[in-house]
Amino acid sequence: MESPTKEEILHISDEFPMPHPIGEELAFSSVRSKVDLYPDMIYLILHFPCISHKHKKATEMEVDFVIGHDFIITTHYEHSDALHEFAKSFEVTSMLEKTNIGEHAGYLFFHIIKHLYKNSLNELEDINAKMREIENNIFDGQEKDMLLAISNTKRKLVDFKRAIRFHRDVLRSFETAGKHLFGEEFSYYLTAITGEFNRVASALESYREMLNDLRETNDSLLTHKTGVAMRTLTMMSFLIFPLTLVATIFTMRTNLPIIGSPYDFYYVLGIMLIVMLIMLTLFKRNKWL
Repeated sequence: MESPTKEEILHISDEFPMPHPIGEELAFSSVRSKVDLYPDMIYLILHFPCISHKHKKATEMEVDFVIGHDFIITTHYEHSDALHEFAKSFEVTSMLEKTNIGEHAGYLFFHIIKHLYKNSLNELEDINAKMREIENNIFDGQEKDMLLAISNTKRKLVDFKRAIRFHRDVLRSFETAGKHLFGEEFSYYLTAITGEFNRVASALESYREMLNDLRETNDSLLTHKTGVAMRTLTMMSFLIFPLTLVATIFTMRTNLPIIGSPYDFYYVLGIMLIVMLIMLTLFKRNKWL
């Protein structure tokens, strides 16, 4: 169900009897992920990142699962590409009689959640592609332009982490609930679900570290360029100061021996050139240039 109405929820509740609290919660989105165990079903809420979808303003998507022994109901409150793709694939394989899901709805849930985590990995791969682009641009001399790109990518990773921040604790509780509903023989699949999440969490942490390294590299290159520019400006100031001093001295109204001669301009220019060469020699000898 996508953004179900009260009538749709009542219809589903009649077909698959659900406790009243579940029906009330299905009508509205929830802030936090959670898992509730009932005698004959599990109610699970998880939030998944939707970072790379430009048409969505939200950065995460809620999916509610009502899992019984022989049925499963999913509810989401905006269009989900991942669930839509899974539904189409499942429908095709069912029509071709190629499905071998298992003897209860827990196996179907396993395949759905595995597909959702795969979609999350694809989201991370999109971010990784952007990071590779940032890396290339950094070493192409576009450090200043990459400041905003790094910040935007950092924000995406923060939003991604925020979306899955409760998954580990919720899945730990779901393992206990799943064993109670489906039996110990389903333990492998419950552990595998946690393993799928761990893959996503590990990739996220790896990309966060890589982005931090890129930011430090970018900052170092910017600092180096700034230092070079400041050193150049300082050297220019040191070179201009003595020339300004010489020019000022020869503009003073005093009886200077050179002033008044036919070639006084060239004499002054020569003195300034000599002073500049002395300063350049001094800077090079002290390795300031």
